[in-house]
Amino acid sequence: MKYAVLVVLSCGALAAQPQDLSSILAAELNRNFQVLKEKGDPAAYYLAYTVTEIESEVVAANAGSLQSQNRNHTRLLDVTVRLGSPELDNYRSVRGQRTQFTSGTQIALVDDPVAIQRRLWLETDRVYRAASQRLMQVKTDEKIKAAVVSTAPDFSAEQPATFAAPPARLKFNAAEWTQRLRKLSQEFAKYPSVLNSGLNVTAQRETKTMVNTEGTKITHGRLFSRVSIFARAKAADGMDLVTTHSFESEDPSGLPKDSEIAAGIEKVSTELTSMLRASPVDPFVGPAILSGSAAGVFFHEIFGHRVEGHRQKDESDGQTFTKSVGKPVLPDFLSVIFDPTQAKAAGTDLFGAYSYDDEGVKARRTPVVENGVLKGFLMSRSPIPAFSNSNGHGRRQPGAEVVARQSNLFVESRKTVSEARLREMLKEEIKRQNKPWGLYFAQVTGGFTTTGRTGLQAFTVIPLVVYKVFPDNRPDEMVRGVDIVGTPLASFAKIVATGDRPAVFNGYCGAESGNVPVSAISPAVLVSEIEVQRKPSPQESRPYLPRPETQGGAQ
Repeated sequence: MKYAVLVVLSCGALAAQPQDLSSILAAELNRNFQVLKEKGDPAAYYLAYTVTEIESEVVAANAGSLQSQNRNHTRLLDVTVRLGSPELDNYRSVRGQRTQFTSGTQIALVDDPVAIQRRLWLETDRVYRAASQRLMQVKTDEKIKAAVVSTAPDFSAEQPATFAAPPARLKFNAAEWTQRLRKLSQEFAKYPSVLNSGLNVTAQRETKTMVNTEGTKITHGRLFSRVSIFARAKAADGMDLVTTHSFESEDPSGLPKDSEIAAGIEKVSTELTSMLRASPVDPFVGPAILSGSAAGVFFHEIFGHRVEGHRQKDESDGQTFTKSVGKPVLPDFLSVIFDPTQAKAAGTDLFGAYSYDDEGVKARRTPVVENGVLKGFLMSRSPIPAFSNSNGHGRRQPGAEVVARQSNLFVESRKTVSEARLREMLKEEIKRQNKPWGLYFAQVTGGFTTTGRTGLQAFTVIPLVVYKVFPDNRPDEMVRGVDIVGTPLASFAKIVATGDRPAVFNGYCGAESGNVPVSAISPAVLVSEIEVQRKPSPQESRPYLPRPETQGGAQ
């Protein structure tokens, strides 16, 4: 009897209590930080763990057949160790070069304390060793610099946050979508000029759990789904052509019905067929209208990247606006706001929305330009002179280090006209400049920009669908093979007016901290002068062999 009682008591004492992920992270964080703070040489003053859990489903179809179907579930750990002091630590840039300490290592998918703690212990040890070596380099570099360029510290003090709002469970019917996409992808067969096409749906759930030694303990995330359509062809001169269309929704249940997707396929295929008959455009400088989505990309590339905070104290960067706070940088009727707290605009779910950034700072609305005047920058926890705190824009993809990045970019205008009036203004500008035509950029796919001090301060925006607009009553004429190019300061001065209907561009932006989801919301923009250059034409011709006979998609 005594033995039985001891067994019961022993089992009760040893029974493992369920632990959630944040509690497991916090316990190991405290244990490791105590050692690194008291016995580390150099000592740690800050430690943070972030786990990004990604669950995704992707179904792709082509020509009536299933092309691929993937399901992925992973947890990625990022470790941040800061040594020295907030005034000078291992994250300081050395001669314009940053370093990466974290690696985005995989951890257990279940909340198993033993497995997760062991991974945390090993990864923290690895990162600490790398951080120690880096701090030595930083201190050496500081001693041999000719002059101190920036007096800003390396890390800001922020209020700790406690927040728990994991996203809803991902509900995605892969079997149903497989049948839908197989049927819908057969629609491309109606367009024999399409060489390659695709239709896919992605559904994803992303959950971020973060703890740090300041007391922050947050769990948050988002759902994301998208239907993507693309079609490719090759012109007679060898130029590769592509058209795309997409539908976005937070939850898969918000994605469009088959009739809407079929209409998207028709739009993409019809545009591509017209593009094959279009003439390429030679280099041109003249007036143009950028549609709302095209203008959003335009502002993202030529403006947004140049107001990211870390660029203002990086001596290798061009620092276009570093000394422009309080000065006009855009026409006085324009304002630019970054607002990750907005989840929807113009009836569309926004990619760049989040509750907290990747340093545990609460997202907030951040006016950067008011009535043409620069008011500030996008800030992470890396201060710059006159801006000592984060405004919730420290971002990264798993496995990268945080820097200041864009979120939801909103362009607001006090000089709006109807879309019809904007076209009339374009025609008036064409006549005023005595140009034979202007341009209308209906759709763009993205772009890139160079901000480094040693290179040209330039940008490129990549259009997909472009039209010539004539000053008389002739219909618009589709053209192909152009890229928008230019320098930022000159381009801003050419903005004349905007439309009155905002449009959304959702996408992923790649920069120093990896790919992060962003959105740009802008009305159409009329510019008095824009420069385009002709795309290079590959020498490869159209397929030599005849197209196979089409007898319907696979069943």
